[in-house]
Amino acid sequence: MTSAMTTAERRQYGQIARDDGLMMIVAADQRGGMRKVLADTKEAQAAIDEATLGVVKSAIVAHLANKASSVLLDAVCAVPAVVDERVLARDTGLLIGLDASGWNTDEAGYRQSILVPGITARRTRELGGTAAKLMVYLRPDRPEANDHNIGIIRDCIADFAVEDVLLVVEILTYQLDGESDDDYRTAFPDLIVDSARISLDLGSKVLKLPYPGTPEACRQISDLCGDVPWAVLSAGVDHETFVGHVGTAMENGASGVIAGRSLWKDCISLDAALRRERLETIASGRLREISAILDRYAGAG
Repeated sequence: MTSAMTTAERRQYGQIARDDGLMMIVAADQRGGMRKVLADTKEAQAAIDEATLGVVKSAIVAHLANKASSVLLDAVCAVPAVVDERVLARDTGLLIGLDASGWNTDEAGYRQSILVPGITARRTRELGGTAAKLMVYLRPDRPEANDHNIGIIRDCIADFAVEDVLLVVEILTYQLDGESDDDYRTAFPDLIVDSARISLDLGSKVLKLPYPGTPEACRQISDLCGDVPWAVLSAGVDHETFVGHVGTAMENGASGVIAGRSLWKDCISLDAALRRERLETIASGRLREISAILDRYAGAG
């Protein structure tokens, strides 16, 4: 089972969390998903290069994430520029995403997670990262689906342990070919709870998970985690829906939020002035609303 954080990891967690130990982290590590927000057609999306994404992500840092406890950025577009150009505030933590955009599919149709080449624990530190985030896909109800991805989790946890760098493990699940919407919806809470269990058994020390669908599933995750913090992610739902998810998750033992598109998906633009205005007003207002929910549960753990 999961071991306690080391002294260094505890320090790093303190730097990505608020003063009260709750995570209020802005996620901006999306690439394909961010292109879809910025442009309507596949051709226009393909024309948005990594440098352009880097400019947009820098704006998210400057006008939104610097008001949070930390920001999650990919290792492709945004770092180390936000550090070298002094965009990232000195008191805002930086998580580096290890996962590449998209996934591979094996012969049976199961998703195989992929990583950005060369982004190790040591490279995370070289990029100015406080900690890192790894995302993999799991289907706990199909053991044959998971060997590749469990291997990734195990190898990354070992690498980060050697360098004493904190690793946040994110688990997503997915609908199988031929699986009905109703069947997937029914299975979803157990899939997330069981994914948390697998991650903890592998030694994860901080988890990032989708809202598992019910208050009971949130409580099951918290009971499994014990002292291991877990943050609920937004999964691109609208802000009002996510506010409800955050309240339920926090009421049932979560340790904070790692939110991306629910904060900024209608606030980013290739127009710099419009982007700045919306991030400073709409997105920042949403951040304050979520932070206020966390305030209500500060000290509850």
